[in-house]
Amino acid sequence: DESESAEGEDENGVDAVVVEIKAGTGGSEAMIFVGDLMAMYRGLAQRLGWRAEILETNDGGDESGKSLLRNAVLRLEGRAAARLLRFEGGVHRVQRVPVTESSGRVHTSTASVVSLPVALSRSKNSPPPAIPASDLRIDTYRAGGAGGQHVNTTDSAVRITHIPTGLQAASQNQRSQHQNKALALEVLAARIAAQESATRMAASSAARRRQIGGAGAGERSDKIRTYNYPQGRVTDHRAPGAAVTGGAL
Repeated sequence: DESESAEGEDENGVDAVVVEIKAGTGGSEAMIFVGDLMAMYRGLAQRLGWRAEILETNDGGDESGKSLLRNAVLRLEGRAAARLLRFEGGVHRVQRVPVTESSGRVHTSTASVVSLPVALSRSKNSPPPAIPASDLRIDTYRAGGAGGQHVNTTDSAVRITHIPTGLQAASQNQRSQHQNKALALEVLAARIAAQESATRMAASSAARRRQIGGAGAGERSDKIRTYNYPQGRVTDHRAPGAAVTGGAL
């Protein structure tokens, strides 16, 4: 409902979301798919006038001229960004002939996506999310990959660990250690909030299962969307009959 304000929005309806993409089944093809999904979300941000930042990537090398990514973390900020992407979480499946496939056989690979709304601390010139300093371990390291000479020759990358939960967040693509620390704190706060929410939901779901009977009652597959390249079709499995043909990823 566009009339409802999402949590974390400012007075202009601007909010932010962190999108985490991880390769699933499918080997190198799944890692190529991570890059495709990252490009898809960045393309969406460009079309809608959002700000898009790559916070972290884990390079898996390259194969047949294609870059392989084990995972990627993006931050997207703009009007209704968190609201529009809040249902992206789940398993995304791709069906196509991989560039590494010589016989022309269609393969199925997957990548998982997590969508985490974040507070607009930087946009409002307010301090980073309040997490007790005693609960944090902050490590700095030299960033790898693209980003220019500066980020590759100084220890500007930051990884922060939340000691009580073991959750981590990292940022490596900003020019200064201070900027990377602020972004990593923002992402870490979102992950902590998501874990707390998941814990509450798990407890609620367990209580519901006890009431309706059966450990698997009411549960659905995590698969939410299939991108079928040979047929030029994208299918959303949460909406029976919902498919788009002829579009581009």
